[in-house]
Amino acid sequence: MANPKNRNQPVVVLASGVFDLLHLGHVKFLEEAKRAGGKNAKLIVIIARDQTVESIKGRKPIMPENQRRILVESLKIVNHAILGFDNLAIGEVVAEIKPDIIALGYDQETMTQNVEAYLKTHNSPIQLVRISKFEADALDSSSKIKQKIVEKFHR
Repeated sequence: MANPKNRNQPVVVLASGVFDLLHLGHVKFLEEAKRAGGKNAKLIVIIARDQTVESIKGRKPIMPENQRRILVESLKIVNHAILGFDNLAIGEVVAEIKPDIIALGYDQETMTQNVEAYLKTHNSPIQLVRISKFEADALDSSSKIKQKIVEKFHR
């Protein structure tokens, strides 16, 4: 756990993702991210914008960005959810949110490389935590949920 500058202030943990078709894997990821900050951690989640998702994945998410943000923020584990920054500049995100810990998922390789490079270049005290994949489940990803819907209702 990162040491906050002032012991009276909670450790700020930053997590991010698309969170399209919210599922158990998302919830487990966010629980582990918050746990990385300790008992009184504050979890802030950045929700990827629709245009960012389209540029990275080649398709728009099923649910619009503001609905995804509201759903994530409604989870009791999340203290605050915001829409992502348009230019994806990690420096701007760090300056705005001032996290003590950045939690990234097992499947966020490019983001991990970008954050590691930023932290090293700026000699930052921010801790990077990787959250591993949870036990496989039939519906532990948005892609699996979409496939199940197609299989079940395609005639």
